[in-house]
Amino acid sequence: MAEALISVILDQLLSITKEFTIQEFTLVKDVQKNILSLKSKFEAIQVVLEDAEKQQLTNACVRRWLDQLKLVSYDIDNVLEEWSTEILVSKIHQKHNALLVSKNKKKKVRFPLTSSCFCHTQLKQVGIRREIAVKFKKLNDKLDGIEKERRDYSFETTKVVPSKRRETTSFVDVSKVYGRDVDKNYLMSKLLCDSSCHGGEGPVIIPIVGMGGIGKTTLAQLAFDDDKVKANFNVQVWVSVSDPFDEIGIAKATLQELNVSIQNLHTLQALFHTIHESIEGKKFLLVLDDVWIDDREKWEQFIQPFRSGAAGSKLLVTTRKNKVAIMMGVATQNIIQLELLSEEHCWSIFSQLAFF
Repeated sequence: MAEALISVILDQLLSITKEFTIQEFTLVKDVQKNILSLKSKFEAIQVVLEDAEKQQLTNACVRRWLDQLKLVSYDIDNVLEEWSTEILVSKIHQKHNALLVSKNKKKKVRFPLTSSCFCHTQLKQVGIRREIAVKFKKLNDKLDGIEKERRDYSFETTKVVPSKRRETTSFVDVSKVYGRDVDKNYLMSKLLCDSSCHGGEGPVIIPIVGMGGIGKTTLAQLAFDDDKVKANFNVQVWVSVSDPFDEIGIAKATLQELNVSIQNLHTLQALFHTIHESIEGKKFLLVLDDVWIDDREKWEQFIQPFRSGAAGSKLLVTTRKNKVAIMMGVATQNIIQLELLSEEHCWSIFSQLAFF
């Protein structure tokens, strides 16, 4: 809970501090200093939050400390929102005033009343900014006390452990899948359609996009394992990708799926050349499960050896990020956006898990 809240606030602080580097803010002298100070303290607290969340279950003092941290965090979140709004208002006023000055120069007319209104607005804005600056100072002092108190507890620093690469396979138990019949039929129509349905240079890319755990991999498994799909392609390959996008690892996995030896293939060039030769003239289906890459140049390099496949070849991609599909050059209307299951199907899954 606290960890998620702190993460959101840190994102806001980072965003605002980036603005400081892009533009010169002479709005209130101490705001930048206070925001940088808040950022530094939150970063120091963030590394012990995981252990603090565990300790609060048995330690009332730690629980009280976390409650204080949450309360201050909510207050800081509100003041950051005020500050962001004020910056936006300031930019709008600047553009508006610049436009007025430009128009007046063209007309060669002076408006004393406009200048008076401008000065009044400026004074009002300065007053608001001073109020926000005072709030920042008070909250900074509060957080300073909380950050110092943190040192009284023997919290362990969160250890950064490389995330384990998520591995998936093409196998699925159809009897345990609910509510994806319509999605499967739609996907099948795209997979079984010949190249003229899609146009463009092959292979045809079909992205399934949706939030984590919504069933993208399951849908891909259902289609991959279907008899009609098996009959439609000469070659089928399933590769679990995840993050980071490792071209050499993916190339090796692809060749292993094609029953090609990779023993003497040590470079990306050698691997890609072998893929090119292995699928040349063959109608293939390649599934890349859980793709995160949004680097267009890297993707274009990766896709090149697969262009040697026969017409009608398909590349099925599952991803959580819509911009991954767009980066691949897929038109928005051709992206399969996987929606949440209906309440009825959710109850079916729950019943199965609860009552076997």
